[in-house]
Amino acid sequence: MKFLRRGACRWLVVLALGLAGHASAADAIPAATTLWTYDFAHTTASSSPALSPDGTIYQATFDGHLLALTPAGRLRWQFTTGTELEIKSSPAIGDDGTIYFGARDRKCYAVTPGGRLKWAFTTGAWVDASPAVAADGTIYFGGWDKTFYALNPAGALKWSLPIGAVMVSSPAIAADGTIYFGAFDKNLYALTPDGKLKWRFATGAEIAASPAIGADGTIYVPSLDGNLYAVRPDGTERWRFRCGSYTEASPVLDAAGNVFVPGVVVAGDYAEYQVTPAGQGRAAGGLACPVEVAAVAVAGQVYWSRPWRSLQAFTPDPASALNSSVAWEADAIANLSTSPVVGPDGLVYFTANGRLYAVRPPGPGLPLAASTWPMFRANPRHTGRVKTN
Repeated sequence: MKFLRRGACRWLVVLALGLAGHASAADAIPAATTLWTYDFAHTTASSSPALSPDGTIYQATFDGHLLALTPAGRLRWQFTTGTELEIKSSPAIGDDGTIYFGARDRKCYAVTPGGRLKWAFTTGAWVDASPAVAADGTIYFGGWDKTFYALNPAGALKWSLPIGAVMVSSPAIAADGTIYFGAFDKNLYALTPDGKLKWRFATGAEIAASPAIGADGTIYVPSLDGNLYAVRPDGTERWRFRCGSYTEASPVLDAAGNVFVPGVVVAGDYAEYQVTPAGQGRAAGGLACPVEVAAVAVAGQVYWSRPWRSLQAFTPDPASALNSSVAWEADAIANLSTSPVVGPDGLVYFTANGRLYAVRPPGPGLPLAASTWPMFRANPRHTGRVKTN
């Protein structure tokens, strides 16, 4: 079940293919090399892959499996959840290698690096949000039972807080331990590590995306009211930027603090936005689809999802985002279904067309941007914890 229906991109595809047909050989875009693909066998994925420091790729599938794949794309093991099998939550990897994720059988799971169940914590409804893992090992998440949870590494409840609204927004943990997340009651919440409400900030509609945190502590979150909000750590608004009618995609930041987020400008028409730390924004050029998929900021480039071309790498033009050049593309002839992940070697992992792809960009692989939040869930392990060094 999706909170919003995905907008149609069919006419955009026709336009893109038509333009491509008029391109000369000199205009050909360099292609990334597909190293391998892993077929999900008649299912799909709605959660982003997570990367372990040892190179293992963890991918949850919509038929209720957590897969562990080797760096060569071979199945290492498979873990199966309960009766309502769907998984939308993206895995998060703890410092000890434990993999945490939520599922629609109403549980939050902890699985060992060897694929064995460590524990399962039962809630009152679906858990679609991705867990965040604090420096002390605490696991934070909210769910469809309208309650926010904090569990210790052994799976015992530390505390819970009734929010009164569904949460699919994954938590973000600041350097001081403050936990930020959005909810369907249109509020952005800030909680202390011991579960006390610090503040809530009202937007104009539900919040489905996950917040990102800047170097100065500013929290960036889009609302389904079509605005990207910048909120100070004290809960006051810095600015808001209009990026269309809605977006479910989580924002990412580059080394300069620019915020990148896609959005819908009119029904069925998608655009990518680049917003400065001061709140000055502009369309970043091209077409983006769908709006659930976050970008990735790497050193000097931004990776965006493209309609029916999967992924393209843009080199931003400081003078005009509309003149940004396409550095390369990875073509799976399908839309991305989850946010891409970049490993320390520059390899890119994403899901599309019922498969997990591992691709190598042309030339040397670029590292993630020296940013506090360069990708979905902040880092390849998806801890949802701000980078502080």
